[in-house]
Amino acid sequence: MNDQGMAVSMVYPIVKTLVRKGYDPERFGEFAAFDMGLLRDPEARISALELERLMNAAAAYTEDRYFGLSQGQMTDSADMGILGYVMMHSETIAGSLDAYRRFNVILCSGFNIALEEEDQDVVLRLYTQNPAARMSRHCMEDMAGSLYLLMRRFANRPVSLRELRFSHDAPGDVAPYVDFFGIEPRFGCAETCFRIDRAVLDYPILYSDARLRSSFEAIAVETMKRLTRGKTMSDSVFQWLMQRLPISFPTLRQTALHFGMSARTLQAKLQEEGASFNGLGASARMELAKSYLSRSEHSVSEIAYLLHYSEPSAFQNAFKKWEGVTPVQFRSGAKEGTKFTIVS
Repeated sequence: MNDQGMAVSMVYPIVKTLVRKGYDPERFGEFAAFDMGLLRDPEARISALELERLMNAAAAYTEDRYFGLSQGQMTDSADMGILGYVMMHSETIAGSLDAYRRFNVILCSGFNIALEEEDQDVVLRLYTQNPAARMSRHCMEDMAGSLYLLMRRFANRPVSLRELRFSHDAPGDVAPYVDFFGIEPRFGCAETCFRIDRAVLDYPILYSDARLRSSFEAIAVETMKRLTRGKTMSDSVFQWLMQRLPISFPTLRQTALHFGMSARTLQAKLQEEGASFNGLGASARMELAKSYLSRSEHSVSEIAYLLHYSEPSAFQNAFKKWEGVTPVQFRSGAKEGTKFTIVS
């Protein structure tokens, strides 16, 4: 799936949560260096890193260590736009979760869910499609909380969790999680997931309307097509580069051979889509660089090596030219919940 970033509407729940907590969204926008005017453009999209930055900034602004969890508990299907309406009018919980899996890219490219049956249980896994990315604690808890809440609301009955795991460490007191989810989570696990009874998937949805579902699904399909239309080759090359970068940085010729064409033909196809091989290579490197820098496992020099730059200085110069700040400044801003530019 192409990485189309996040719909700017993903910021609406943050604003709604701030308002319900008694905070002024405009002042928060100033605090987080985010242009609230962007919310007036329904077609605007921001990066996953920018959304995570805003979530972390909101937690800092409100001094709420459980901001993501709190936001998940305030979720409404309308917050999810057309995706929420398709889910709400699905026939069963299974259909609703399948709709989320199929159409989630409309809201949130790069993050999705997977269901796996184990005996009489079903494990619902929340994962990132980019292996170099890691969803922040607040975003992950918002995603888990909202899905759990919507299942209960759609079925209009309790949904008991048999197990709940988070990949991040515990923030401290686990009581807020027990109050909402009904069980104590396990933290620091290999993945984020929750386990439910297989029968939950067959729960009928109270608001289901086949006619409305058909209409909303048609809109969702068209929206997905619009997101990816006309970028087949450039998106394919970008994904190829992202997959190969941990191993090597492919040349134009190697990439062309992979797609079964000459280098000249590949360049022509990319040019038709307003892209270039060098530009896609730089974009892939910077996307991975920001993911690595948002974590603490690797030094800047190690990241330069992972991205196959000849030397750390070459990586630092390229990063500053691309983002306007040095890798060290970017990493410092990520830790403090701030950022210098909005990446769209």
